[in-house]
Amino acid sequence: MTQAQLTKWEKIKHFELDDINASLTFSERLARDNDWTLEYALRTVFEYKKFIFLITIADFPLTPSDQVDQAWHLHLLYTQSYWIDLCQNTIKRNIHHGPTKGKEQRDMFKEQYSKTLDFYESVFNQKPPSDIWLDVDTRFSDTNFTRVNRNKNWVIPKNILKYKWKYFQK
Repeated sequence: MTQAQLTKWEKIKHFELDDINASLTFSERLARDNDWTLEYALRTVFEYKKFIFLITIADFPLTPSDQVDQAWHLHLLYTQSYWIDLCQNTIKRNIHHGPTKGKEQRDMFKEQYSKTLDFYESVFNQKPPSDIWLDVDTRFSDTNFTRVNRNKNWVIPKNILKYKWKYFQK
């Protein structure tokens, strides 16, 4: 990294998303909303910060892991923190998050994601954590999500149902 990049990375790395006075911090909400442990959410927040840094130094489009994208989506809801504190005051530029236009862009996003993983490794001199940055094929094969109110609905993993169904078929 250049000295300017290192300075920018230090600012982003130390950017605080958690308001310690909140009854539910950003990281706690990220964990709750995604059914993650707090430790995993905190690690994901750190990877989100790395992704934001990569965007600020890349001269090509990047695509986040789904976990990092969940942190980004949530941060966009914290409009003051995202647009003012991060974009204007910390990195001095706006970073917009555009929605996908559909399956016809899948190959483009797979290529961007692959380049993102390679760029991550070249900048940070390490492979991204594989439990947050899944391999390309897994990242784009497991994308059928629905928001569910778990107070009103049961959520049972399909693999458990398949196992139980086979048991009852005997």
